[in-house]
Amino acid sequence: MKFSLEWLKYFLDTEATVAEIAAALNRIGHEVEGIEDPADKLSGFRVAKVLSAAKHPDADKLQVLSVDTGEGDPLQVVCGAPNARAGMKGVLGLPGAIVPANGMELRKSAIRGVESNGMMCSVRELELGDEHDGIIELPDDAAVGMTFADYAQSSPVFDVAITPNRPDCMGVYGIARDLAAAGMGNFKPIEASAVEAAFACPVEIRTDDPEACPAFYGRVIRGVSNGASPDWMQRRLIAAGQRPISAIVDITNYLMLAFGRPAHAYDLAKLNGAVVARRAKNGEKVEALNEKTYTLDDTMTVIADDNGVHDIAGIMGGEHSGVTEGTTDVLLEIAYFDPERIGVTGRKLGLASDARTRFERGVDPAFLDDGLAILTSLIQRVCGGEASEVVRAGTPPTDAKKISFDPALTRALGGVDVSESEQRSILEALDFSVGADWQVTCPLRRHDIEGPADLVEEVVRIHGLDNVESVPLTRAEGVAKATSTSLQLAERKLRRAAAARGLNEAITWSFLPAAEADQFADGAKLWTLENPISEDMKVMRPSLLPGLLMAAHRNANRGAATTRLFEIGRRYFRGQGGASEEKPTLGLILAGEKTSRGWSNGKASAFDAFDAKAEVAALLEAAGAPVGNLMVMDGAGDQFHPGQSATLRLGPKNVLARFGALHPSTLKAFDIEGPVVAAEIYLDAIPARKGGGSFARSAYAPPALQAVTRDFAFLVPADLPAGDLVRAVKGADKKAIVDARVFDVFAGQGVPEGKKSVAVEVILQPGEKSFTDDEIKAISNSIVASAAKQGAELRG
Repeated sequence: MKFSLEWLKYFLDTEATVAEIAAALNRIGHEVEGIEDPADKLSGFRVAKVLSAAKHPDADKLQVLSVDTGEGDPLQVVCGAPNARAGMKGVLGLPGAIVPANGMELRKSAIRGVESNGMMCSVRELELGDEHDGIIELPDDAAVGMTFADYAQSSPVFDVAITPNRPDCMGVYGIARDLAAAGMGNFKPIEASAVEAAFACPVEIRTDDPEACPAFYGRVIRGVSNGASPDWMQRRLIAAGQRPISAIVDITNYLMLAFGRPAHAYDLAKLNGAVVARRAKNGEKVEALNEKTYTLDDTMTVIADDNGVHDIAGIMGGEHSGVTEGTTDVLLEIAYFDPERIGVTGRKLGLASDARTRFERGVDPAFLDDGLAILTSLIQRVCGGEASEVVRAGTPPTDAKKISFDPALTRALGGVDVSESEQRSILEALDFSVGADWQVTCPLRRHDIEGPADLVEEVVRIHGLDNVESVPLTRAEGVAKATSTSLQLAERKLRRAAAARGLNEAITWSFLPAAEADQFADGAKLWTLENPISEDMKVMRPSLLPGLLMAAHRNANRGAATTRLFEIGRRYFRGQGGASEEKPTLGLILAGEKTSRGWSNGKASAFDAFDAKAEVAALLEAAGAPVGNLMVMDGAGDQFHPGQSATLRLGPKNVLARFGALHPSTLKAFDIEGPVVAAEIYLDAIPARKGGGSFARSAYAPPALQAVTRDFAFLVPADLPAGDLVRAVKGADKKAIVDARVFDVFAGQGVPEGKKSVAVEVILQPGEKSFTDDEIKAISNSIVASAAKQGAELRG
């Protein structure tokens, strides 16, 4: 939630600085996510007066202005605004100033051969609104030479994260109350005086759905003039991120942002008959203010008249009954809706709004009359008109919760000593009523207070969360037993091994847009959320690669030449009967340049499938997998290039990893250029260590005798994977053969068609005594025989 310091001070009498207020907000549990000072954007802009305006000698639509800035000689400025004229006052951007709307730096320059020393600015260019037909016109009393930030009363803006349990702070008024309780100033409560009725309300107002809408209040104001809202109101709304629309709409938004109380105004001329809160009929439709049409069902509450639905109750108003500049008579509506029903309706329709956010968390049921009175008085002050009597249909909840409280709980649960008198003062400052026997009556707006522990939380946060002493947990004597599971140990080992190999760890969202998730579904049933945090994050990821690809895309857009990322997390699927399945996985992405261009290597080189394979093999070995026994097989998936990808398996069915170059269509779906290689290691497929052994490396004991190396060249079928041949060679004598590797592959002259020559280096390690010639010959014969089973023959 955003609000300006100037708006806060309307409800809080304080001399505290911006930094002190921000510290206090954090201290009492309202996290400050950012502070922005619009004055920084407006530095370099001054109130200036146009002394003269003459036609540009070489352009019909341009004028050459002489502008008084209040400092020294007048400046010459070229301007194309149609309303620029001698005698007017406006806003001049001086050379060096940055235009907020487009980031352009103003400079002294020649426009069509005439020197211009800055720019006269429009409302849009300074991000003060949408108007851009001409430059800003200031009143005659504007002081020439004053900085525009000072003239516009620019005020720092706080961006505060309000937790879901504090709907009472979804308005500036509630924030001010909390800060006053924390000693940051004096709270200035609003006295909402009832507005005298001039006539009987001409509209019948009722609620036919008391379960979802227990209270529905309204009144008519006739004879209004709906123009622009006052500057002070527009300034506060803009600071809160709201675009000013018209006076009546702005006033309803002002009430919501100031007091956390949504309300709605209808154009009375567009209504017909009684205005009723009722259940929707199955199939009824309404066009909302966002210009989208929604189909309703009978679980949803709406506001309707004889013509049909005008409002999705508590969420969004309808397009065709909203007020316009030509509106002269309005119906004001303010209601209390059941939070649970609002949440269900919003999720069904996939419709989010500021009103829904407040209603589904719970608004103040005691603020109906006050809210309507504030709305009425503001409209009459800004737009004129006379008000009808108030019609009250239904009754809001009025039973205040009472809790028996023991002040000693604050020490027991909160870990901090707070005197009883201070606890009483804190609760009363927050509008709780505290009896002599510590019977605490909660204000109706505090839906989050359920028991004594919640009152402890109120006391502790206002006293100051930073005053809670950090106390270590008690620990039994002796050496603590290990609590990490084998999977946790493996993940920890993998994380260190991946970082040591130059990969950077990433943490991406577990949620994905549906289109990106479908790319990696592989036929599995995706886990789609019914109540996602946003429409772009409604599917649980079936793979870690989409998130890493999106991260690689962002890195490339920011000029990163190389991306080496890995992530350890979970993949999510729907299992049998809809049960959730979580699969621990390591994903990695290698994108961009493997090596940069240089004098020694020429052009930059890109990553290939063998780089991904090398990373996978190293990480699997770190995880304790039997890398020497793995089979290289195809079937990496449609996301991978079919000729540049593979899987690593223990047996034909147990897939430990997949790796390779991603398919061009996959890269296109994620808007990534150039080759990208990727891999996934399925941690739950790695067999457990026998005996549950530790991941610690055993002590190194070098052999006493020197190893023996022998080379073999085999003729094998051209389509035989070299890995299969190496595995067969290693298996010929598992005791004597400690390693084998391919060092040459050749096809061409001297090699029969359909064959290739593969040269393998075999390392033999003697034990207690050196090998005899006969022993080496026997081992060599075993190697040749084992290779023959793969279709290989020793090359002559």
